[in-house]
Order: sequence, then C-alpha cells, then structure tokens
Amino acid sequence: MVRQQQPGSIPCPCGGQGKQLTYASCCQRYVEGGAPAPDAERLMRSRYTAYVLGNTDYLLASWHASTRPTRDTFELGGTPDKWLGLTVHSHAQQDETHAQVYFTARYREGGRGYRMTERSNFVLEDGRWFYVDGAVEAS
Repeated sequence: MVRQQQPGSIPCPCGGQGKQLTYASCCQRYVEGGAPAPDAERLMRSRYTAYVLGNTDYLLASWHASTRPTRDTFELGGTPDKWLGLTVHSHAQQDETHAQVYFTARYREGGRGYRMTERSNFVLEDGRWFYVDGAVEAS
C-alpha cells in the first residue's frame, strides 16, 4: 500500500531558508493561513511557493494594489513545466516600509533548464508586506 504525503509534510518549495523545512512549518501559514509575512524575504519566498503550487489567490492578494493585475489579466499560463529551486542572494531593508529582495528562481521548460534573476521591490502597508514590482536580469 502506497501512503500519500500530506501537503503540509512535503519539503517547502522555497527551500526553507536553507533549513529544509516542511511546507507546514515554513510558507503554509502565509500562503493558506492568512498570516502576514514578517519581512519582504519571507513574502518573496511564499510567493515563489505560491507559483509552484499554482495559488493565484495568494499571488494576487500579496501584490500591491498599485501594480496588481486584475484576475482577468493575470494567469499562471506560461509557467514552467517544473520549478527547480530558489536562491535568495540578498534581502535589503531600505527604510521602515521599503525593502528589496534579489533572487534567482530555477525552472525547466521543454526539457531545458533556465534561471530567472530578479530584484523585487516590496512595501509595508497596514502591517503587511506587498510585492510592488521587479527588474528581471537577462540570463
């Protein structure tokens, strides 16, 4: 008999900040539980996890209203065949309400591996961090 893993017991897609945490002990509280991410890095990690899991609701809810696409215009279409991992290079708190996260997400599409490197900007409003925008570097 094959036992299925409970979703919360799988390794967290974000890499668990290098601690090999389970989804339940890492990003699940933000992605599914409504808890606010305590800093921009954890918000970015939870957004990566939401992309891996296909959680459009969380992605839109964690996007700042000034740059958020509408549900009609946002689609997970074009997402890779498989996300392979995340590396956070830096997390810089610019002031009390602004931060930037520099990261690389690895993925496979059509049998080829790719990297997407981005500097993402975040803002803290009403006690919650939001993704504002990002600059993708050519790779």
